Amino acid sequence: MRRVHKAVIAGAAIALLGTACTGTSSAPQASDDATKPTTITFWHGWSAPSEAAAIAANVKSFEAKFPHIKVKVVGNINDDKIKQALRAGGPNAPDVVSSFTTDNVGTFCSSNVFADLKPFIEKSGVDLDKTFPKPLQDYTQFQGKRCALPLLNDAYGLYYNKDAFKAAGITEPPKTLSEFDAAAKKLTKPKGDGYAQLGFMPNFHGYEATPTHLAAQWNATYFTGEGKSNLAADPAFAKMLNWQSNLVKELGGFTKLEKYRATFGDEWGAKNPFHTGQVAMAMDGEWRLGMAKEAGVKFDIGVAPFPVPDEQKDTYGKGYLSGTIIGIANTSQKQNAAWELVKYMTTDTKAVVDFSNGIHNVPSTLEALKSPDLKIDEKFKVFLEIAQHPKSSTTPASPNGGAYQLTLTDLAYAVESGKQTDIAAGLAKADQQIDKDIAQAK
Repeated sequence: MRRVHKAVIAGAAIALLGTACTGTSSAPQASDDATKPTTITFWHGWSAPSEAAAIAANVKSFEAKFPHIKVKVVGNINDDKIKQALRAGGPNAPDVVSSFTTDNVGTFCSSNVFADLKPFIEKSGVDLDKTFPKPLQDYTQFQGKRCALPLLNDAYGLYYNKDAFKAAGITEPPKTLSEFDAAAKKLTKPKGDGYAQLGFMPNFHGYEATPTHLAAQWNATYFTGEGKSNLAADPAFAKMLNWQSNLVKELGGFTKLEKYRATFGDEWGAKNPFHTGQVAMAMDGEWRLGMAKEAGVKFDIGVAPFPVPDEQKDTYGKGYLSGTIIGIANTSQKQNAAWELVKYMTTDTKAVVDFSNGIHNVPSTLEALKSPDLKIDEKFKVFLEIAQHPKSSTTPASPNGGAYQLTLTDLAYAVESGKQTDIAAGLAKADQQIDKDIAQAK
């Protein structure tokens, strides 16, 4: 699926959801009879024709299995609309809701706009550990409260231009960051005060190469066991920022790189800089394969896990994971029927595989990841392997959405531009801000 930048969404969602979700903790408990004829409403965010068709097919299969439950599907719904509807409740509110924004799980759970799924899971006998990879379990709960389940998965890896590699004499994708840095420099071709080709755009505004996506390669720990910000205490963050800022310098400096970045096309359009050959390597998700094909890219595309720090060479194959979440509105009067749809879409192997095939995302269950019915090639298989790697990770939920990620990103922008030279001091200050923001959100 096409992902809007997580931090941008999270920042907007904090403002939208921070005061939106009060008064729902007294919502009715599930008391409807899911064996009787009923109609439930399902809101989701997909909008492209192929995605809408995949959702429709999934719902049709559900209705064939549960003919007494009809599903009214409403697409192209963002978190703003979700917030407004769940706050208001009433007959026009949805029963089942999906969101692309995993950052908001902490808000959805702590504010009670999404129903607690634990009673439904226990009653149905769903074994989460045998059903979902651990990172997906992590980003669908908050402080022990599970208010969502994963609905497909996104994995991030390395895309590289095989033709450019061949011309540069590089025979295989880099596995460590030192190898990556060497390849990035070798693939860079200066032209005037810019570039004819850039090996890699290291600047954090360079689409998916964000601080949080890159920090996963160090398996960074964002919070202590007591919920305090851990940026300064975990060496991973300083190592990530130092690595990135050094690569910025080695590839021409922040100002030169920013000037070149200004020539890039839209991330989601045909003129994405990887499509056009302006950059030879990029960090991106599994969806880029289909988008590159649609854009008519002429060169041979290679995919691999993103490189890891040299001292963690044995963890090569891991990456950052994210995905779509799905839950039940706490105001719904039809929660038992809603659970049947949620359970079907998230745990039925055929349903998950068919949906994955339909929108070309990574499956979200362990069985679906290994299903022979998946329509995959060797390139897409790389993302399936990243999704199953024991060291792959995600960003944790917090009570105010992705505010902590925005704070880290702001620091990263200051570091790469040279405005913040003392990384340790910057991380300590970021810790203070994050702790303050979380305290205010509770």
